[in-house]
Amino acid sequence: MKDMTEEQAREKIKDMVAQYYHEFKEKKKPYTEGDRITYAARVFDEKEMCALTDATLDFWLTTGRFSDRFEKEFADWIGVKFAHLVNSGSSANLIAFSVLTAPELGERRIKRGDEVITVACGFPTTVTPVLQYGAIPVFVDVTIPQYNIDVTMLEKALSEKTKAVIIAHTLGNPFDLSAVKKFCDKHNLWLVEDNCDALGTEYKIDGETRFTGTWGDIGTSSFYPPHHMTMGEGGCVYTNNPLLNRLILSYRDWGRDCICPSGRDNFCGHRFNGQYGELPEGYDHKYVYGHFGYNLKVTDMQAAIGCEQLKKFPSFIVRRRHNWERLRKALEGVQDKLILPEAAENSNPSWFGFLISIRPESGLKRNMVIKYVEDHNVQTRLLFSGNLIKHPCFNEIRGTEAYRVVGSLENTDFIMNHTFWVGVYPGMTDEMIDYMAKVILEAIQ
Repeated sequence: MKDMTEEQAREKIKDMVAQYYHEFKEKKKPYTEGDRITYAARVFDEKEMCALTDATLDFWLTTGRFSDRFEKEFADWIGVKFAHLVNSGSSANLIAFSVLTAPELGERRIKRGDEVITVACGFPTTVTPVLQYGAIPVFVDVTIPQYNIDVTMLEKALSEKTKAVIIAHTLGNPFDLSAVKKFCDKHNLWLVEDNCDALGTEYKIDGETRFTGTWGDIGTSSFYPPHHMTMGEGGCVYTNNPLLNRLILSYRDWGRDCICPSGRDNFCGHRFNGQYGELPEGYDHKYVYGHFGYNLKVTDMQAAIGCEQLKKFPSFIVRRRHNWERLRKALEGVQDKLILPEAAENSNPSWFGFLISIRPESGLKRNMVIKYVEDHNVQTRLLFSGNLIKHPCFNEIRGTEAYRVVGSLENTDFIMNHTFWVGVYPGMTDEMIDYMAKVILEAIQ
């Protein structure tokens, strides 16, 4: 490469990476019935590998040009003003909750002892930041076959301490955003949409259609490999609120006051002429901390992958919907034994998985059905925690005032005992969907 410019050398290396992908990574063996079908998998090609190589050759390593590009393109695509990358969906939820505790929010600030309405049927890191901070999650039940919050319980869960509603859309199926948003607006509550399992889902309110994650005050996404698109690890926090945007950046970036981009000093022009807290006047603003924050940034290598995944993402959504519809049609004839999922009203889900509940009156046991399905090389998953309150992490606080339960969690417990799901990721072919359906039908005979 001695006679090449740096740019020519870079392009040659990327060409070699593309060739490597086609020779060694590109799937050449067609699916054969009985081959292992995972519930999720990465869908990528040489473009992601070349983008990763491009970022690696920059050797910037932290957040940089690819991160900036992804945040802008993602915000434009999903339809928000501000989007910021973090290192995971769980970190996105941590940031989303943390910013609601900021003093800048005045009377709407969440303080220790304040309450947040949520559900126990879901993934733990939707709720973990609430408990760790010392706020009180208030758990209500969910509905079946939508597997989302029972909105008839919202008013019953409300108290003078309620400050927010923080809930996830379940496996692509959105919760009743119309009812939840109306409730939050009525009582001046924050709404955080955990959108980690529903990226690309559309929801209509009063004739306006938007993506989930954009109806509330803050939305969060995950780019972990099984999710709708991937960076390996990674997540995103997004909002239309300028104040929340500023707080998201602060809590993500060590809690600092300064908004100067990484590697750019004195971007604001006031680095040495402010008075903050009890610090001496003119203290370097790059090292002034207004909040107890974290360092949750993503690397530019991950963001580079995301830039290419985002280009493919619309086709991923189409395929997920196709696979879900094909599987549901194949199982329609056995609804005397199985409860099949149903899309929420006014929605067009971007499905993450296909939920199945065993009807107890069928005499079938979930574990026996799962064993048969798994033994025939189809991977299954439970609906995450089932009932989070039943887990060992609650042992030390179970029955205390650290949380509240409003009403029964009857459906939550039903899901814990009778529900599982299989994947519909875009790498699945019709032959794979048909084989999954065949195995599930055999399992319940």
